[in-house]
Amino acid sequence: MSDSSKRFKNAMDGASRYTTTVLEEFRTGEIPDSLRRDFRETYDFYLSDEERLKMAKMGRIQRSLFSSYYMIRSLFLRLSPARRLVVIIAFFMAWTGFSGDGDETFLGFLIMFFVLGLELKDKTMARDELQEGRAVQLAIMPSSAPEVPGWEIWFHSTPANDVGGDLVDHMALGEHRLAVTLGDVAGKGLAAALMAAKLQATIRAIAPDEDNLSERAGKLNRILRRDGVPNRFISMIHCDVSTDSGEIHYVNAGHHPPLLIHEDGLSELQRGDAAIGLSPDTTFKGHDVQLGENDLFVIYSDGVTEARNEIGRFYSDERFLDLVRHCHGMSAASLGERIIESVSTFVQGGPQSDDLSLVILRRLP
Repeated sequence: MSDSSKRFKNAMDGASRYTTTVLEEFRTGEIPDSLRRDFRETYDFYLSDEERLKMAKMGRIQRSLFSSYYMIRSLFLRLSPARRLVVIIAFFMAWTGFSGDGDETFLGFLIMFFVLGLELKDKTMARDELQEGRAVQLAIMPSSAPEVPGWEIWFHSTPANDVGGDLVDHMALGEHRLAVTLGDVAGKGLAAALMAAKLQATIRAIAPDEDNLSERAGKLNRILRRDGVPNRFISMIHCDVSTDSGEIHYVNAGHHPPLLIHEDGLSELQRGDAAIGLSPDTTFKGHDVQLGENDLFVIYSDGVTEARNEIGRFYSDERFLDLVRHCHGMSAASLGERIIESVSTFVQGGPQSDDLSLVILRRLP
């Protein structure tokens, strides 16, 4: 068999395998589910809450017409002024071509495809930059939880977008002290990721020289308030773990209260003070908790409790607390995987609405 025949045969075999794969994905529902998710994400992206509320009162046909109008208008307004003008010219060329010889119609559609190509080019470049940003973010964050004698520590963080606004970090402060942080920057995406990186760098700069946890949080707040973005704040739990005693000292800056899972059940700990960056004069109170054997200390971001399924229903605090209430004695990894699996099962095909992060510390016997 000649080389050209072999190449042709390989190409046909590849096409056959691809066709078989696509048909299998249709049969199992993967492609229809993916298309439904794409449509839902597009619908949510281009339509405002006000427009969706208006359409909720409409009939099915009227809602279809208005949703198409709103989406086309939103898409058009997101173009740059120059590209809007080009699209208008292309539309009129295509329209007038229907009553002529058709040359203008072809040219009009060609111009529209050109604008589409420009938009796809911009999107691809932005996606490549976000992927590079994600690589940098992963490089500066710890790749694994620390190994500490007498403790089991489990970390998890999944961004909603290519880059995330949650910070999960740890830092040794001495032979028997470990700093652990879970921070959640308001919002998500690139701006939140940059603030999370700023938070991490600032904590690592000031923590070794400031033993007092309240003063450390106050200094962090003043720095981020001075250097941060207006109207951008960070909820955070920052801990000093005494690894030889089982005691955890922490500050809670506007975050969900941490959970202590003990032999008698579950305790929600202190809610704490205002979030980082809201006011330069905020003072932060330190809290202490003592972990006994097999006790678990759980910190989580609102990406857990506010995860939403396809119909917009929240996972909820109640569901989360019921899940972890009687988990004393479980390993930190087993509990963390149980939480992630429960949230994933609840969300099913729904898009991830926020960054999801967990830190679980267990005091070993």
